[in-house]
Amino acid sequence: MATWPIEISMESFNEAWTLEGETFWRSVFEMHKHKMEIKNPNIAIGNLEKIFSATFTLANSKGFQAMSLRDLSRETGISMGGLYAYIGSKNDLASVIEGVLRDTIDEIIGGLSSYDLEPLQCLRAIVYGEIFAMEKLSPWYYFCFMELKGLPREQQQQTLELELRFEGILLDAIHSGVASGQFVCNQPELLASQVTAQLQQWHLKQWKFKLREIGKQEYAQFVFESLLKCLQYSAEGIEEGNETAAPSSEAGQSD
Repeated sequence: MATWPIEISMESFNEAWTLEGETFWRSVFEMHKHKMEIKNPNIAIGNLEKIFSATFTLANSKGFQAMSLRDLSRETGISMGGLYAYIGSKNDLASVIEGVLRDTIDEIIGGLSSYDLEPLQCLRAIVYGEIFAMEKLSPWYYFCFMELKGLPREQQQQTLELELRFEGILLDAIHSGVASGQFVCNQPELLASQVTAQLQQWHLKQWKFKLREIGKQEYAQFVFESLLKCLQYSAEGIEEGNETAAPSSEAGQSD
């Protein structure tokens, strides 16, 4: 049986990447343990989950800038002294959130370059992989997008660079397809920006898609097929076989 990213499905993605539960929080600890006083993962993992889950809750209810570490202490039940063993400041919190999102995109989307994928396969994996991954990390994504203006300038720049990094990966796949004669594209930078905006729409306007009973598979296929039309890729090419086919979906599929 084929695995991700050859097989494009939520099941194959989940088998390849764990973005929830203890395994995920252990990876968060490993990424940022050098900034923490607590070095024992068995102690840290549970509290990290409490701290970041409470941060997202408070940021959504009152805004990150209005949130204080004392608010976070009350929400988590962790003393102020205990919090400082994990984070030195609110800016440290924002830095870790941006870092987790950046590392995840680099590993899942940037890591596609290590596979021997045709440009079409690569674009498909980029679109579906971004939707699958950011759905799992929805609170992290929403925080970086909605709290951007209130973050320190350095972190604002890092968040903007995250978007440009993703567009760069898209551009590499588009350029590869143009060079091989599979795609035609006169404005690849604008096209990459358009796809990025379509994906952002999905993550930030979930209420609208739920109202219209549009599921993630259906939306991912729409973005992918729209991209191929812009690249003047023939519809017949999508249907040639499993190795090039866009995954099928049912309208109104629930997630």
